This record gives sequence, structure tokens and C-alpha cells, in this order.
Amino acid sequence: MISRTELYNFLEEKHDQYNRHEFIESDPISIPHQFTKKEDIEISGFLTATIAWGNRKMILRNANRLMELMDNAPYDFIKNFTDKDLKAFEGFVHRTFKGTDCVYFLKSLRNIYKNHGGLEGAFSIQPKSINIKETIISFHNLFFELEHQHRTRKHVANPERNSAAKRINMFLRWMVRNDKRGVDFGIWDKLPTNKLLCPLDVHSGNTARKLGLLTRNANDWKATEELTESLREFDNSDPVKYDFALFGLGVFEKF
Repeated sequence: MISRTELYNFLEEKHDQYNRHEFIESDPISIPHQFTKKEDIEISGFLTATIAWGNRKMILRNANRLMELMDNAPYDFIKNFTDKDLKAFEGFVHRTFKGTDCVYFLKSLRNIYKNHGGLEGAFSIQPKSINIKETIISFHNLFFELEHQHRTRKHVANPERNSAAKRINMFLRWMVRNDKRGVDFGIWDKLPTNKLLCPLDVHSGNTARKLGLLTRNANDWKATEELTESLREFDNSDPVKYDFALFGLGVFEKF
């Protein structure tokens, strides 16, 4: 049985190994790394995180396709697109995320930047409480305040339905964490790093269970909270940094 000290040292070692620039190229975070303007990073990051499930090469290919359709200037496109411009997105498909979903996302993002202070503002409606569950639920409701097809709602996770919200938690990690390593962006300051929750998927979940960090069998919101609480024991100020360790062990080492 591994001791807590040995587990801490192991997690620290693996975090240090995978929280590095050389892993950016093969990761979805490479898409927002193509940009320097805050709004371009946010929008490209949000859209990339939205389709970040399935084959990684397919994720990168389709995310790059989205950027090309926006003339590689996401913020400018969101501000200025016309109905005619949206025609090009009607044929976009990434697994179950289809053209009709994509078009709604673009319209909702325009509404968010026009009326709600952008994506950071939309995720910061309740800054006093800083309860990430309530923050994501509030964002979900705001995102779908325009007329939309019900099918599109499944593409923005809702913890109220016990979803693990892996992709949103990953996106928030990208935007909020600022450890000067150059992987996560740290361009948002309205959400504190210590309130973030660890993105949970099959890889990180299986690794966490093998390490004794997670007992719950389902990869759902309750498991996300349990895992993050376990990681707080090792770094209460930045528990989500161990996402690098869990993901790296699961994906690259088949732990």
C-alpha cells in the first residue's frame, strides 16, 4: 500500500512531467495557443473544449476547421458575422455536434460578448459565492437564453443533472490557472484557482481509482467533487494541477 507521502511525491513528479510546453502540440489546448488576444483565446478555447471528446487527431482537425471557418480571427468573426457567413457552418460535424449546434453556439457567443461581458463575465455572475457547480449551472442557463433546438443543450454540460462537466472544467482550468509554465493561460482573474474542479473522464477516472483517490464508480459530478477533494489534500491552493498527472498517466502511460 502506497503511503500518502509517496503518493504526493508521485503526483508531483507526474504533474511536473506533463505540465510542459512539449505536450501542447498533441493536446486540444494547442488550438487557443494559436492566438494572443484574450477574446480569441477564450472563444477558440471554448469551442475546442466543446468538441474535445473522441479521437484526439479528429478533435484537433475539426477544431482547426472551426478556426478556418472564422478566418482564424474568432472574436472578430463573432462580433461581425452575418447570416450568410453562418451558411459555411451548417455542414460542420464532430460526432453528435452538428451544424445546427455550431450555428447556435456562434449566435450565443455573440450574445454573451454583446450583453454579458464576454465568456469571463458569463462565468462570473456569482463571484461572491464562487461555487463552481452553481457557476456552471448559471452559465448553462445563460448560454441557452436565446431561441434554440433542445438537442443543442446537451453540448453544454449541466451539473444539475449530475454531469461530470469534464469539458467545461477543462476549459476553466485553461483560462484560470496561472502557474507561469505556459500551458494553461491564466487570463481570467474573477474565478479563483483553488475553487476549480478536476476534469474527470474515463482516463483520469480509472487512474484516480487505481491510486485510491476516487471510490465512486460513475464518472459524474459527485465523482468530480470527490476526486477534487482528495487532491486538495496534496495542494489545497491548486488541486486541479494534478489533472496533468492523472491525464498523462492514463493517456500516455496506459496506467
